[in-house]
Amino acid sequence: MGEINVVPYIDVMLVLLVIFMITAPLLKEGVKVELPETGAQPIDPALLAKHDPLILTIDARGSLYINIGRNPDQPVSEATVSSRTAAVLRREPQTPVLVRADTAVPYGVVMRAMTLMQRAGATKLGFLTDPERALPPARKEQSGSAAGAQ
Repeated sequence: MGEINVVPYIDVMLVLLVIFMITAPLLKEGVKVELPETGAQPIDPALLAKHDPLILTIDARGSLYINIGRNPDQPVSEATVSSRTAAVLRREPQTPVLVRADTAVPYGVVMRAMTLMQRAGATKLGFLTDPERALPPARKEQSGSAAGAQ
């Protein structure tokens, strides 16, 4: 009568579990972008449930990233952004198109990226932002205003 020793299998499973626990957060990291804080309304969850959004990310250096394709964490050219956007919108015209730009990116770079998306067929563009943080209450010792300071 043979018996199966399962202890080595348990050891292997625990090692794999630890490896996946360490690597999973690293895979979700993505491109680091510091979004502006605004009090904008959130995107309708029903729309996002029907269609995965197409997100164009612009980092602080002005590099473009698009969440469609093999490597969404690799910078892409403007031609790649246009072609991928056009392909997605031809296949599914109701796809939400969102721009996620770092606060340090000049306005002109954001406008150029938006123009690329519009030429590719995007009729509506949205911006991703962080929610506004509540300001700390003002201290009572501070009397006076900085508005009149020169």
